[in-house]
Amino acid sequence: MGRVLDKIKSASSGISMDVILNSLPDSILVVDKDNRIRFVNMACQSLFSQSAKTLLKKDVATLVPFDSPLMSLIAQVRQKKLIVSEYDVPLSNMRHLDQRVDIHVSPILDEEGSLLVQLQDRGIAHKINQQLSHRGAARSVSGMAAVLAHEIKNPLSGIRGSAQLLELDANDDEKALTRLICEEADRICALVDRMEVFSDRKPIDPEPVNIHSVLEHVRKLAENGFGKHVKFFEKYDPSIPPTVGDKGQLIQVFLNLVKNAVEAAPKVSGEVTLTTAYRHGVRVIIPGGHERIHLPLEVCVIDNGPGVPEDLKPHLFDPFVTTKTNGTGLGLALVAKIVGEHGGIIECNSEPGKTIFRVMLPVANS
Repeated sequence: MGRVLDKIKSASSGISMDVILNSLPDSILVVDKDNRIRFVNMACQSLFSQSAKTLLKKDVATLVPFDSPLMSLIAQVRQKKLIVSEYDVPLSNMRHLDQRVDIHVSPILDEEGSLLVQLQDRGIAHKINQQLSHRGAARSVSGMAAVLAHEIKNPLSGIRGSAQLLELDANDDEKALTRLICEEADRICALVDRMEVFSDRKPIDPEPVNIHSVLEHVRKLAENGFGKHVKFFEKYDPSIPPTVGDKGQLIQVFLNLVKNAVEAAPKVSGEVTLTTAYRHGVRVIIPGGHERIHLPLEVCVIDNGPGVPEDLKPHLFDPFVTTKTNGTGLGLALVAKIVGEHGGIIECNSEPGKTIFRVMLPVANS
C-alpha cells in the first residue's frame, strides 16, 4: 500500500497529488485489501465529520450502515476488476440523515485488492434549488404583506371604530357582540403585522458576528422561558471564525429554530442540541449570480421529537405551512428569508426521534 501513497504524494507535475485531491469537491478515499482506509481527502473528512487521523486505518464498513450498497460495490470491483458506479445512493450516518451520493469504485493498478472510492454529493444542487424556492416564496409574501397592510388594516380600523361607537348605546348582549367584533379585528391586524416583517427592508449592515454569542443568548432565553422542561446540550467548535451579518436578525433566526425544537421535543426527556462546525464545503454559484459563495460555517439545532411529517417536508419553509394547531406557518418562512439575506442556506433532515435544522453561513472577511 505504501506505493499507492507514494504515488498520491508524488510531484510529477510540480504539484503534489495530495494537494490536488484535497482541492476536489468530491470525497476520495483509498482502501486496502482488508477494507482499511489508507487515504482520505478533505472533502471526505467533511462528509463523515471526522478527521483524517480518526478515519485512517478504520474499516470502511464502520462508516456506513451494515446494508449499504457501498460494501457490495467494493466486493463487485474486487471480483470483476472493473470500475463500478451506482447513483443516488443513501449514505446515512450520525450527522447526515438521508444524505444521497453517487458512488464510483475503481481498482488501483499494481496494488492487489486496493481500491479508490469516489463519493459525489447529490445534495448541493438540491440545496440551491431549495434555497431559491424559499426566496421566491418569501418574495411572494413580501408583495402580499404590502397589499394586506393597505387593503385590510385600513378598513379594519374603521370596522373596529364603528363597533366601539355602537357599544356606547348597546345593551349587555349587544356589547358582547361588539367586543367580539373588536377582538376579531385586533386578531386579524396582529396577523397582518406578523406578515409585514416580510416586506422589503433596507439591506442589512453587515458586521462580524460571533455565532457562539448568538447561540448562548438564545439558549439563555430558552432555558429561562419556553424551554424550561427541555435539556440543552452544546457541541461547539471553539475555533470557528465569525460569520457576517446582523446579530439581531441571526438571534431571531435561531430563537425561532430553538423554539420550534423545544415545542417538538417530548414533554418528558425532551432534548435540544446546538452544534457548530467548520466544514471544508463546496464553492457554488447561485443561478443568476456570478460570485462563488463558500458556506463553511455549519450551525445545527437538533431535537429528539417525532420528526416532520413526510408530506410537509418539501414545503416546510413555505408560508402558511405548519404542524402546530394554532400556528400561522410564518416562522420558518421568515427564518429562510433572513438566512437567504445573509447569503446562507438552511435545510432540514428529519426522521422519528431526530430532526436537524442545519444552517450554512459564510465567514466574515478578515
